[in-house]
Amino acid sequence: MANSLINPTASSTAAKAAMPMRYGRPDFQLADALTKVSPQAQAKAKASSQDFEAMFLNSMFSQMTAGIKGEGPFGDTKSTGVWRSMLTDQYSKNFAKAGGIGVSTEVYRTLILQQANRAG
Repeated sequence: MANSLINPTASSTAAKAAMPMRYGRPDFQLADALTKVSPQAQAKAKASSQDFEAMFLNSMFSQMTAGIKGEGPFGDTKSTGVWRSMLTDQYSKNFAKAGGIGVSTEVYRTLILQQANRAG
């Protein structure tokens, strides 16, 4: 109680932290949907959305590096393509895990809303 007297918004700050945000505003639709979906399904949707973003980024990074020849530790050999594909795969996974470009957030939201609609 004393903490709320010093900082009257202390209790409401915790409630706001749990509220999902979308474009800087509270996402009440997603918050409602999350109450209808199990934590296991939420975790699976989160992992699937991150994997999807990693695949998207991998495709994008592969296109960006497709024209580069003769660079890297293998020089201009057949191994360069293999090495570069593994490198772009790791880049894309790490990029998506660190927050990515926002694709996984929207995919996650869509998956949760669809599951909540099915749940009723």
